[in-house]
Amino acid sequence: MVPLQSAGSPRLGFALVVWTLLCTVGLVGGGVGSAVARRLSNPVRAYRLLYQALLFPLGLFAYGALAVGDFGLAVTDPFLAVTGALSVVEMATAEFLTALAASGVVLVAYLPTVGGVADARDIDLTRRGAAASMTRYLLGISAVFAVVFTVFRVAIDRGSPGLVVGVGLPLFVVILAGASPWVITAVRTTERPRGAVGDRIDHLRDHAGLGDGVGDDGVRGVRVIDTDEEANASAHVRGLGPRRYLFVTSTFLDAFEDDTAVALLAIQAGRVHSRSMLRRMSGVVAAAVPLAFGLSGETVNWTFVALAPVALLVGLWLARRGTRIADDVAAERVGPAAVADALARWAAFHSLEPSRRRIPNPISASVPLGDRIDRLRERAETTDGDA
Repeated sequence: MVPLQSAGSPRLGFALVVWTLLCTVGLVGGGVGSAVARRLSNPVRAYRLLYQALLFPLGLFAYGALAVGDFGLAVTDPFLAVTGALSVVEMATAEFLTALAASGVVLVAYLPTVGGVADARDIDLTRRGAAASMTRYLLGISAVFAVVFTVFRVAIDRGSPGLVVGVGLPLFVVILAGASPWVITAVRTTERPRGAVGDRIDHLRDHAGLGDGVGDDGVRGVRVIDTDEEANASAHVRGLGPRRYLFVTSTFLDAFEDDTAVALLAIQAGRVHSRSMLRRMSGVVAAAVPLAFGLSGETVNWTFVALAPVALLVGLWLARRGTRIADDVAAERVGPAAVADALARWAAFHSLEPSRRRIPNPISASVPLGDRIDRLRERAETTDGDA
């Protein structure tokens, strides 16, 4: 979406009213959603679905509404006295303030859920700590968002919208994937592992297939993310080629024994092997590019528009296929039963009941955790039977 801000003199009062209304919607939505989620049989999964269905869509809607209302210019106009065409700095400032205001709406919607998540997982997660962590994250995302949208807006003003999106969006995805390690270190508290912790991580990742180097599934280095309060035990590989880094949370190292940790890291090695992250991003790009070309002309090109949902469905299938390939790579390295047990222990630690689906969801980029575990256990039984 290209911001619809103009260089006029928006009314700050109206913009603040719109923002207040959006915050109210977020507060009510977060509170009601949390009240419902904590009463369900699988509250942790319900909260995850709530975040996907509320926070992200609400943030996008808030940004769109605030951009249409010229929120950023309404705030900056009294100080910059904007007249005529906007400069690049003025565009970027307005975009950042608009994105920051939309992030504020997301934060307001998130805070009522903190207590419910803490109760569901039986962890000491305080609103103050959660707010500080989320605020830092949203600040970083708002800055990235502002830079990207400013670049796209300047490019569109000087060229064809369809060409800019068709060429610029894939390029942006590649740049974002490559720069993701630096983005993570900017929005989260991280440190390089040293001493006994560093030695243990080296031992774990060597056995998991995530050793030093860029060949195959190797990584350049490791960073530990501080998650002592939110108790999030996870590990991810981010970056491209020679700039791949493994990010593990401090909780991950405390929560799991070596065998479980190796199996979970082997899945990450499998995700690198299957290019799982690029598969997910490419599906969105594959849908956005024909849609942009189809809608950028004087008349709608329905052939391109019709290709968009087809490309999206294919991209989502490829993303799900990448998850299964990653599980298979891990199973080849440490055994399917070990990977299944590790996933089950990961779910148990997060108080998450693995979900299953009888019919695959074609509009989902992920495979239900329960289905992954069942598939690995079936493979383990088949392997044992053949032996």
